[in-house]
Amino acid sequence: MASDVIERGDIYFAYRPRVEQEKAQDIEDVQRLFVILQPSDGNHSRRLVIGRKRLPRPEEHERYWGFVEEVADRPEGVEEELERRTYDTQTRGERTQPEARPAGEGRYAIVRHGNHTHLTYELELPAQPGAVQQELTIEPEASYILAIKNPLAGAPAKAGLAPQQRPDLPTEEQERFGRRRFTAADPELLDEEGIEFVLIGAAHDVEEELGIRLDTEAEDAESAEIFRRLHLPREKHPTEPLTKGEWR
Repeated sequence: MASDVIERGDIYFAYRPRVEQEKAQDIEDVQRLFVILQPSDGNHSRRLVIGRKRLPRPEEHERYWGFVEEVADRPEGVEEELERRTYDTQTRGERTQPEARPAGEGRYAIVRHGNHTHLTYELELPAQPGAVQQELTIEPEASYILAIKNPLAGAPAKAGLAPQQRPDLPTEEQERFGRRRFTAADPELLDEEGIEFVLIGAAHDVEEELGIRLDTEAEDAESAEIFRRLHLPREKHPTEPLTKGEWR
């Protein structure tokens, strides 16, 4: 089957520790895993949430649910939600949500392949994945089948977003689904906040599977794009997970 690249850009991974957990020791201390996509041909950013707090293993073809949490026209819109937050609760008083930790960056492509779509990526940082990447299943490179869930389709109890959290798609976008529960991903659907998707592990070697190359470049702590392009303050976000693969 021929492969058609429909979008390229920068990809970033970040995790947020649990409330009042100042340092994550392993995946059990992680509250959320974020995947951030910045298309090369646009000025906007998408922040995705992966429900299982790690990516699916390609070799086992795992299937994980996720959703688009935010689409922002300015990088600051994505960055603000990654900062430390303090809030009051009625039962426990003041609570602190630690800032997110960057855990990887690289290049991605969304590729149409036959009747389905892949999300592929290759890391630029860290150069040598460590314990963080291993537990979050952030591979040096990987390919996943990306399928978009019909917002009008039902969901099992306690699974997925509530109907009021899902987008009300324009008629032409909704018609893509017909009577199906899922359809192939495309940039227009991923630009809808609240859209749900399923990631299915497909392969480790992107070029071998799809015949495309991702234009990665060597990066280091000083040249890391996640701080510059997302306006992420280095002094506020621990860099060890990104540069050394160490938990913080």
